[in-house]
Amino acid sequence: MAPPQKGKQGTKGAKQILEENLGTLKFYRNMAMISNALSLAILIFYHSAVNIVFYIFSSIIYIGSYQFMAYMAKPKYTETGQLLDSGVDLNMEGGVAENVKDVIILTAGCQLLSAFISNYFWFIWLLAPARLGWILWKNILAPYFFQPAPENPQVDEKKQKKLERRQKRMANMR
Repeated sequence: MAPPQKGKQGTKGAKQILEENLGTLKFYRNMAMISNALSLAILIFYHSAVNIVFYIFSSIIYIGSYQFMAYMAKPKYTETGQLLDSGVDLNMEGGVAENVKDVIILTAGCQLLSAFISNYFWFIWLLAPARLGWILWKNILAPYFFQPAPENPQVDEKKQKKLERRQKRMANMR
């Protein structure tokens, strides 16, 4: 085991990002497929209109989220086959991919809990718009509303007196 590093975190190479992105995509694809399969198995025996609608909705969320992450992580190669760009790092802290991964985890949790325990667990999905509102407030609205007022630049006393004399002269000339 390597000793913990102090200070700045090292940067990752393009190949390492590509390998980690493939692993991340595989993990979240498997999570979505397993929770969808388990939910479908329960849905076959205990189906209702509500469960079918939410199953379809969760499937759409899985597909959309996975395709979005796959699009973000799509690598670019040169004509000779060399890796030109590894795509966006899906494991970067604070990135958009982190929020998309949270949506997949939330959907899997809602789907499995509602399949095995109670349909009321579908209400957990209401955390997604709440999280979106919080991110919108924290990153866009709050800085806009609570930005500090611009400070008046400190004018030197000599410059201030000179400016006042000039204004008096201009007023006397009129």
